[in-house]
Amino acid sequence: MGNFIQLLPDHVANQIAAGEVVQRPASVVKELMENAVDAGAEEIKLIVKDGGKTLIQVVDNGMGMSPTDARLSFERHATSKIRSAEDLFQLHTKGFRGEALASIAAIAHVDMQTRPEEEELGTHLRIEGSRVVAQEVSVTPKGTSIAVKNLFYNIPARRNFLKSNKVEFRHITDEFHRVALAHPGISFYFYHNDSELFHLNKTSQRKRIINVFGHKTDEKLVPVQEETEVVKINGFICKPEFSKKSRGEQFFFVNDRFIKSPYLHHAVQAAFEGLIKPESYPGYFLYLDVDPTSIDINIHPTKTEIKFDDEHTLYAILKSAVKHSLGQFHLAPMLDFEKDQNLETPYAYQNKEAHIPGIAVNPGFNPFQHESRISGGSGGGYGKRSTEGWENMFVDLESKSSREEAFSSVHFESEAVSGKIFPPAEEKQVNEGTTFQLRRKYIVTTIRSGMLIIDQQRAHQRVLYEKFLRNMTLKESLSQQLLFPVSLQFTPAEMNVIQELHNHLQTLGFVIELASEEDINIKGLPPLVPEKQLGSVLDTLIAEYRQENTSNSLSQSDMLAKALCRSVSVNSGDVLDPLSQLALVNDLFACKESMLSPFNKPIFITLTENEIDKKFN
Repeated sequence: MGNFIQLLPDHVANQIAAGEVVQRPASVVKELMENAVDAGAEEIKLIVKDGGKTLIQVVDNGMGMSPTDARLSFERHATSKIRSAEDLFQLHTKGFRGEALASIAAIAHVDMQTRPEEEELGTHLRIEGSRVVAQEVSVTPKGTSIAVKNLFYNIPARRNFLKSNKVEFRHITDEFHRVALAHPGISFYFYHNDSELFHLNKTSQRKRIINVFGHKTDEKLVPVQEETEVVKINGFICKPEFSKKSRGEQFFFVNDRFIKSPYLHHAVQAAFEGLIKPESYPGYFLYLDVDPTSIDINIHPTKTEIKFDDEHTLYAILKSAVKHSLGQFHLAPMLDFEKDQNLETPYAYQNKEAHIPGIAVNPGFNPFQHESRISGGSGGGYGKRSTEGWENMFVDLESKSSREEAFSSVHFESEAVSGKIFPPAEEKQVNEGTTFQLRRKYIVTTIRSGMLIIDQQRAHQRVLYEKFLRNMTLKESLSQQLLFPVSLQFTPAEMNVIQELHNHLQTLGFVIELASEEDINIKGLPPLVPEKQLGSVLDTLIAEYRQENTSNSLSQSDMLAKALCRSVSVNSGDVLDPLSQLALVNDLFACKESMLSPFNKPIFITLTENEIDKKFN
């Protein structure tokens, strides 16, 4: 029997490893920027072209590498971060696996220039598909510059699966935010297609958050600080009134490393319980410092998942710290049973100044002038009055009341108030209708073969979905102009999404005016969108767009129609009058697809007369 198992060549193994390490251009940005941080850089520049498909370049002023280290850094499992297996549990650096550069070099053209501070000349290295094309001496500044060009050039299938430049650029921006927020002591610069997007100087945590997410973020932040033997927590949470339906501003950093932890997110969500709506997410920027020996980072190649030794204790401490900050800054309702209620100032008088009471004196008052008081003099008008002619007050009273009765019978006999909305004929038609609402959730109506039970929320979603989709396709939407424009604030990343969706929003009936880099004015709305839900509707649209990652115009229209119909449809628990029930049933069966909701869930079920008879048998 022959031998079938063989070792794979290095370039094949590197391409396989690249499938986990390098998923998209944002993965390259993350690995290169974290390497620059580990190199002790004080200034890091990120240069991107065409959403990272053409060029990703990271320039730092760190320690640099010698010619031998520069060549060895592109070998698999070659790293300067650890020396033994025990070092995995005492990590103080971002990288440690030694796979990133080797994986990147296997699927792209890499150009690296590096020089240590003590050397006069540096090294220029060019690699294409794990093959070293050239290595030569060059004149270069202190630090390292790595340029990754033509990503996935030798894997056409992977390159075809990349999204549009806008979508990939948005993922790169998210990775840039995470690294920049984790290290406020480092200056960061971000350039895309030769235009500067971010210029972040060395600063504090709070100012770094404000510089990344806009100046309006300052009023949202509430500091959090807690120090125990298990963990040291510091950072900021956003006020409850600024919670959103999207998950755009939730950041956990453990030992200056961005992580994703649904368990810790639930702790923060539980601390906000009762202060935000059930489907909203609070914003937070929390930095946790723990003992490196108590965590395991080597879970996934992306290193965004961490295992803690004592998650339950960490959960309780985090929840308590967030609750304490909410109460300390009077963002949560509190009861103080030791305070004397009589010493509290009423709300209406809290901002008012105390005024000295004025004293009015009548210099002409004489208590001995009794006659002048009776006659209505200057002393007052409370004297005894004459009662002559009292019987004239009741003259013609009877005739007046009879005239009022006659007037009432003439003018109001035909328009007597009955307390009912519909005329008798229309009221009779509604009462004889065949629909009624069950549990404020279902609409029950009769058909020839039996009975129909309709989910009112899904039915309304289907009706609205087809209306919105038709308006965007035919561009025949109506817009309800607002008397007073509504001003809304968004982060720079959210503003980019709104600008990308501007044309689609306009075809839906939104009239949007850009007021500044972080503000927009809404001057018109679609008739089906309530003004009071405008903020939550736009938050939902932004969240859905980020999750879908669609670049096709048709897919964007479908996504917007689904997000809008989910936001403005009637919900389970809403009371519908008989006319609305009947209109919803008629609109549902006028749709092209009346059996499934836009999210592929059944809208109604039927109970035939035979099935009902079997229940009784």
